[in-house]
Amino acid sequence: MFESVMSVINQTKSILLIDDEPSIRELVRVCLQDLAGWRVITAPNAQVGLQCLEEECPDVILLDVLMPGMDAVTFINKLREKTLTQSVPVILLTVRARWFTSAKLEQLGVSDAIAKPFNPLTLATQIAQTLGWSL
Repeated sequence: MFESVMSVINQTKSILLIDDEPSIRELVRVCLQDLAGWRVITAPNAQVGLQCLEEECPDVILLDVLMPGMDAVTFINKLREKTLTQSVPVILLTVRARWFTSAKLEQLGVSDAIAKPFNPLTLATQIAQTLGWSL
C-alpha cells in the first residue's frame, strides 16, 4: 500500500502559474488542482516567479505574456540562463495566443500558447496534451 501511495505522490505534477490577474490565478489554481490533482504555485508577476524558481523546480510554467514590470520574453531569457530551469517547459496563457505562430513559439522556446479566455474545464487537458502527460 505504501508503494501505491508513493506512486501517486510521485506522479503529481507541479505548475508555476505567473499571472498578474488575481482572478485568473485563482481560477487556474482551482481548475488544475481539483480537476487534474496537480500542485499549483502562483506568482503575481515575473519577478516573483523567478524567486519561486529558486525554491521550486516545477514541471511546467504557465506564463501570462502581458504583465507589468518584466515581460514574458525577458522572463523566458532569464529562465533559460539558469542550468536548473532551462529545460522547464513554458506555456503562454494570453489574450494574444493567435499571434504566436509555431515558428514564434519555437523561436521563444515555448511549448504552446493557450488563449484567454480559456475553458476552465478543458485547461488541464490542453496542458496535458501539449506536454504528453496523462490525466
